[in-house]
Amino acid sequence: MGDNDGADGFAPLRVKRVVRETYDAVSLVLDVPECCSTKYRYQAGQFLTLRVNVEGQELRRCYSMSSAPLEDELQITVKRDPGGVVSNWLNDQVAEGVEIHAAPPEGRFCLRDTADEIIAFAGGSGITPIMSLVRTALASSSRRVRLFYANRSRDSVIFADALSTLADEHADRLVVVHHIDEVGGVVTSSAVESFVTDAGAADYYICGPGPFMDTVEATVLAAGVPRDRVHLERFSVEPVTADAAHDSEQTAQVVIELDHKTTTADYRVGNTLLQTARIAGLRAPASCETGSCGTCMARIVSGSARMLNNDALDDDEVAEGWVLTCQSLPTSRTVHVVYE
Repeated sequence: MGDNDGADGFAPLRVKRVVRETYDAVSLVLDVPECCSTKYRYQAGQFLTLRVNVEGQELRRCYSMSSAPLEDELQITVKRDPGGVVSNWLNDQVAEGVEIHAAPPEGRFCLRDTADEIIAFAGGSGITPIMSLVRTALASSSRRVRLFYANRSRDSVIFADALSTLADEHADRLVVVHHIDEVGGVVTSSAVESFVTDAGAADYYICGPGPFMDTVEATVLAAGVPRDRVHLERFSVEPVTADAAHDSEQTAQVVIELDHKTTTADYRVGNTLLQTARIAGLRAPASCETGSCGTCMARIVSGSARMLNNDALDDDEVAEGWVLTCQSLPTSRTVHVVYE
């Protein structure tokens, strides 16, 4: 590690530039210390985990890069979330020169290495990783790109000017369709169907609010798009429901192997495997906690668990016993999970 790296892998990144995108969204261009520049190289679509201190409370949040790697710049874009302590602090308090601690880039919401068309659906701040993907595809390939971008109102459209410029510069390859809920209502399956009706072989990238993502995903799958061509990035997940927690009522203990140590923890109904590890005092790896990045993955060697959401593991990994511990509720009397 470089001198500026913390023991837990976080490094201080100085805010080089602040860009007000909309009334409720800001972009922060971050300066990476030379000593750890290699660790902060990223792929389009990945995110940073920030560690910030707000009013004496240490908090961690994940934010996607909106810049493209080939731009030789590291930029995140943060939309204000009503009641969101960190997003509001980043929008209201951060200025040039401020240091923000961040862990190295992570995430699997990255471009597939194909020559096929890219069809992207973004809702609200879901444009952030999509913007990175679009910029990268246009600059580093000859792929055609279609973007469906939904927002509540016209004044909440992030990157409106940048997208317009890209569409002009790449008129033969980029199509951008804006959907404004205040004008056309919420996005429906028919709107999604119309957007993809003449698509051939393509990779689909979807990011935005849960209901928006669910509508798009269900529609494109119903249209016959292979599941391995549909890529999702979630910024949040719904709380565990009583029905989901029901299967874990029989669980008594969880055995956790981490850092060559074995810990047996009593289980509390409704907790995920990750929460169980934390309650036991273990520093289990995690980042996004929405089932998108794969950082928290571990393997179940005995017992069973149910994943509430999985946007990171493929079918082969699941078949081998891998789970995302941030999204897994145990479903057997005992569960033995190994972080490898």
